[in-house]
Amino acid sequence: MQVKASAPGKAILFGEHAVVYGKPAIAMAISKRSCVEVLESSTSNINVNIKDLGIKGCIDFNSGAIISDSPKKGILKYILESIKKVHDGSGIDIGIDVNIPIGGGLGSSAAVTVATIAAVSAYNEIDLKEEEIAKYAHEVELAVQKSASPLDTTISTYGGLIYLETNAEDIVQLDIDYDIPVVIGYTDTRGDTGKLVESVRIRRDVYPDIINPVIDSIELITEEAKQAILENDKKRIGELMNINHGLLDALGVNTKELSSMVYTARNAGACGSKITGAGGGGSIIAYCPGGTGNVISAINETENALNADISKEGVKITTLH
Repeated sequence: MQVKASAPGKAILFGEHAVVYGKPAIAMAISKRSCVEVLESSTSNINVNIKDLGIKGCIDFNSGAIISDSPKKGILKYILESIKKVHDGSGIDIGIDVNIPIGGGLGSSAAVTVATIAAVSAYNEIDLKEEEIAKYAHEVELAVQKSASPLDTTISTYGGLIYLETNAEDIVQLDIDYDIPVVIGYTDTRGDTGKLVESVRIRRDVYPDIINPVIDSIELITEEAKQAILENDKKRIGELMNINHGLLDALGVNTKELSSMVYTARNAGACGSKITGAGGGGSIIAYCPGGTGNVISAINETENALNADISKEGVKITTLH
């Protein structure tokens, strides 16, 4: 049996970091997808080959040991934790194409995790519902990162444009009949999500009377943005993005490179732009209802940029016998 599964990356439009403290967030699945293929192995090992990253490894299912000569093998921890959820330990070969910038705040680990759980469970003829995949994937990210919101794994599982309610009590698909033209700019420097989440927590512990209102303000922005998106109020969407960026800067997750891309995008015609994801390197998102061409060209002069269409399809599984 051969099973393939893919899941989309994501871009957070509003609410990152605040979502860790139970605040709402808005995110969209993007057209960049991670793909996982599972085959029966000729050995008793669990062999992983992440082709586009040049990472190979062997996982000892019983001990949890990861054997790899690759210097950047951290992503294999997500694979191990994902396999534990839905596999019996028999030998399998797993081939992965990430296709999403790693550490860029675009949900690459969540997409790989969701696709791995989907592919391995289908290989083992376990019929998981979407909510079960999302639940397992969030548990995997918690196990690896120690602290993680359910946003990334949720959007990667379901696709589309979603509003995550307070305390992740419900997922609301925002059904809109228009596209949200965005450009994602990303640096070659990658942020560490776990460390950045921890840095915000420490700052909040030291200055609770200052940081808690910042997090509360991000919540208010997210609620306002939800209405602006439903009403297709382009001016308000852009303004709220810009305000949200300033508050993320106050949380200490901005960098010179990210800030430069944010202002480059605005100067090139973006209606609004902000950090997307954890920050500390990584990516920005620019809202470009007037067209994306100038913004992409401007960012590409110093960093990297790509179009990010909404992916209405979430996790997808194909089984070949």
